[in-house]
Amino acid sequence: MAHESRIPLSRLDPNAPLVLDTRALGRQPGSSREEVLNVPAPKDFGVEMVGVPEGAAIELDLRLEAVLEGVLITGTARVPLEGECARCLDPLASTFEADFQELFVYPDTRSGGNADDDELRLEGDLVDLEPVLRDAVVLALPLSPLCRDDCPGLCAECGVRLADAGPDHGHAVADPRWAALRDLTGDEGSRAIDRRERKQEG
Repeated sequence: MAHESRIPLSRLDPNAPLVLDTRALGRQPGSSREEVLNVPAPKDFGVEMVGVPEGAAIELDLRLEAVLEGVLITGTARVPLEGECARCLDPLASTFEADFQELFVYPDTRSGGNADDDELRLEGDLVDLEPVLRDAVVLALPLSPLCRDDCPGLCAECGVRLADAGPDHGHAVADPRWAALRDLTGDEGSRAIDRRERKQEG
């Protein structure tokens, strides 16, 4: 039976922003180089409430090193974030920094041939950094981002921001036993019921 290659048939676009050419390293273990790149953020680079706007500049500090099994890439990504607070829904804007390290194995070595499905391989001399960045940045983002740690959120009754409403903000809870009578008597009856409720509370 013919051996089935595990090398993907698709080829990377060498002009894609997150595709790197490692040819300058050769395949001499120990050779290395450093790069600083600014690349546009890909689509859907975030979670539901916060993420990197598509096309925003991602700053990458990279070190590429040839090792016996492939190319080891170590780096730091600095990305701008936009989103909204999970409590008060105010817009958020900040900068996030993530470190990463990934080995891209040579497909024609023993390691590459036996690599697990979740291991990354070089395609020729090219590597695709996008899945590495997604793991480093997206998986580290909070699912419920906050504008500040003690954000009080919104009033459940009227929706006003509690940070703006002040400590005296509140809503009187009407006794449901008087609801039907209030509907029948109108404003004057409502005031009388309110007085009776306050008297009972006193």
